[in-house]
Amino acid sequence: MNTPRPYQNYVYAYPHKTAYRELPDPKPALRDLWRGEPKDALSLYLHIPFCEVRCGFCNLFTRIGAPDGLTGRYLDALDRQATAVRDALGETETETATEQVRFANAAFGGGTPTFLTADELNRLCDIAEKRMGAGLATIPLSVETSPATATADRLAVLAERGATRLSIGVQSFVDEEARAAVRPQRRADVEAALGRIRDARVPVLNIDLIYGIDGQTPASWRTSLDAALAWRPEELYLYPLYVRDLTGLARRTAHTEGEWDEQRLNLYRQGRDHLLAHGYEQVSMRMFRRADAPPQGPDDHACQTDGMIGLGCGARSYTSTLHYSFDYAVGMGEIRAIIDDYTATEDFTRAVHGRYVEGDEARRRHLLQSLLQAQGMPLDDYRERFASDPYDDFPAELAAFAARGWLDAAAGASPAGLLRLSPEGLAHSDALGPELFSPAVRAAMAAYEPK
Repeated sequence: MNTPRPYQNYVYAYPHKTAYRELPDPKPALRDLWRGEPKDALSLYLHIPFCEVRCGFCNLFTRIGAPDGLTGRYLDALDRQATAVRDALGETETETATEQVRFANAAFGGGTPTFLTADELNRLCDIAEKRMGAGLATIPLSVETSPATATADRLAVLAERGATRLSIGVQSFVDEEARAAVRPQRRADVEAALGRIRDARVPVLNIDLIYGIDGQTPASWRTSLDAALAWRPEELYLYPLYVRDLTGLARRTAHTEGEWDEQRLNLYRQGRDHLLAHGYEQVSMRMFRRADAPPQGPDDHACQTDGMIGLGCGARSYTSTLHYSFDYAVGMGEIRAIIDDYTATEDFTRAVHGRYVEGDEARRRHLLQSLLQAQGMPLDDYRERFASDPYDDFPAELAAFAARGWLDAAAGASPAGLLRLSPEGLAHSDALGPELFSPAVRAAMAAYEPK
């Protein structure tokens, strides 16, 4: 049996945004979408689409800089959206009680949330707390930052307002590799930023690293791994480099795919084994957590579960049947136009773009996102939720995974009854995940025109 290429698609949510389309008129009202949905353990995500620079590999929804008071106008729009969404959530009257809206966790992402000033970060926290009702001091709060924007005044605000996790994109501690990834930074500045983060005493530090950069070797990869480990981060994410359309690297990098695949696989295995030997546990292909790190609540796939409220023009929201967002783009001109439209929007009471996720799609999503976690998926959980068996629902896919050695054969026979990936299956997560995409989602993604 042929083994597919290991690096096909980074699957962090299903369906991907390129499968979303503008929803038909009349656009669904948020109040109707959320009526009857469980609202006692929601996830909250606030998106800030600004960065000081755009890295060569980045295809996230973000723009460079924010001229002429754009951050203020963006926060004004975020405030309007939060007010509309909180009103739409309402409170559910039952025969016995009133179901209160409660948030189980929150995250600020982007872009780079710490592109905002300290005062603007305070306002962002106020929007989450005063508009949405999320008690940031009582729930896990994760915030993304960068070496240049992790300043003492910003970090002090986040620590005071209840941040429990800071995630910093370092990518490489080797200056030449950072330049090759079109990420202008110096190791000295990265180390200084990490020192400020530790001084802020936020409980969890996550460091992102990338493997597969042009010129990277096993020795230089070891240099970055050891430099990160010197800070004893509670979490480490190891990302394979992807070169995507409309990014800086796409215009200047050419790879021999077979050789590059082998390089990335070898570096992944090296990084995985090095972290396991230094007291880290593998949570997913990308995520490693220090064994003695404080718990942070739901793991890295939790924000992809039902009951997700996303605020901001690059955020997604999830009900049990509909995933929705604003329009998506990668090209800078298109992103600027979408941000400008967002800041001018007054009515945030309806969903605009999205995709319904029901029936077979809901089964695929649950299987995909559970299976890609190292702990695996309890078979009884799937059976209870869908009144069916994954081996009956996806016989061809699971048989192919087993034939390639991607499934842990002993897990299914264990008392827990798990469907779990083998170490080699985890290594091939970015090939396995896309094989669970439905034909309809594949067709929608193929028909999407990058912009």
